[in-house]
Amino acid sequence: MMQKIVNFIQTLYNTKEFIPLHEPKFIGNEKKYLNECIDSTFVSSVGKFVDRFEEEFAAYVGSKYAVAVVNGTAALHVSLRLAEVQEGDEVITQPLTFVATCNAISYCGAKSIFVDVDLDSMGMSPQSLENFLEKNCEIQDNQCINKATKKVIRACVPMHTFGHPCKIDEIQKICETWHITLVEDAAESLGSFYKNKHTGTFGKLGAFSFNGNKIITSGGGGVIVTDDEVLAKKAKHLTTTAKLPHDYEYIHDIVAYNYRMPNLNASLLVAQMEELEKFLASKRSLTEEYTNFFTQFDDINLIQEPHGTRSNYWLQAVLLKDKENRDALLHYTNENGVMTRPIWKLMSELEMFRDCQKTDLSNAEYLQERVVNLPSSVRL
Repeated sequence: MMQKIVNFIQTLYNTKEFIPLHEPKFIGNEKKYLNECIDSTFVSSVGKFVDRFEEEFAAYVGSKYAVAVVNGTAALHVSLRLAEVQEGDEVITQPLTFVATCNAISYCGAKSIFVDVDLDSMGMSPQSLENFLEKNCEIQDNQCINKATKKVIRACVPMHTFGHPCKIDEIQKICETWHITLVEDAAESLGSFYKNKHTGTFGKLGAFSFNGNKIITSGGGGVIVTDDEVLAKKAKHLTTTAKLPHDYEYIHDIVAYNYRMPNLNASLLVAQMEELEKFLASKRSLTEEYTNFFTQFDDINLIQEPHGTRSNYWLQAVLLKDKENRDALLHYTNENGVMTRPIWKLMSELEMFRDCQKTDLSNAEYLQERVVNLPSSVRL
């Protein structure tokens, strides 16, 4: 079975050389726009490509505003600041996520609370969220208070795992009921839709990533989206060192961040956005071929987009029957030049987050022991 899988993936990518998990594709105007950027001499945080990218990105996802930043973690950090997450607050999130989610919460001086995920989406379970709130929380002065810690639960950060949208409309309603600000970690889900609405646009704020392994990339890069004009202006102010407009004086009114995306990166992203639909089509074609291949095995299942969603299928993932089989697949493929990876170690098991409050995490634990990511690069 293992050799069959390796052979099939080599056939998919038409090579017996090393096959990475996800490599970028630069097939359009990347070099042209990059040269234009260099020739303009506006290579840092001011330039036409930053503004153009923000406008085009907002139009694509259906948000009113987009603010480009240096990476997805910075986008999450600032989004949480804009959600007024403060020192001593608590933020509900999922344990099955990349560490950046919880790091951004910690940057604000807040503490994570972990609720379980759904098996179909691998994203936050609205049922687990609601159960936690009903059991542990109460509303006081229009704030959600954790009865055990007496702390304010200020925000909720679900993540759309591998581009598969979670049940974000249900989470949105629960957050509204409990006076919790919804901030979406949409880092992996550009091109993904839940009930025909783009991920990242359900919450007050959404954060995307353009790291080198994402569906479009500028090497780094991130963006904050929102429909709130006041928050969008605050986001731009916070990410540009809070510098006030002046012809020549350097005046800054608050402690802020140097998080603005450079024009060089934005020039790449403008070109990458032009190819996004091709990339998405390639991802779906790859999914179809993987799906057909894995039907021959009873104990390996390719994870599919949940009902009512359209996933970007950023990373292909299979579910094995147990940890022993997962580890065998990981070992054999990597030993034979095919890069595969397990899903992340649960945040609740990392040293810095072990003391965080958590619900029963049975689904997250089940997935942690069984999920493997397969090569998912765009093929053109």
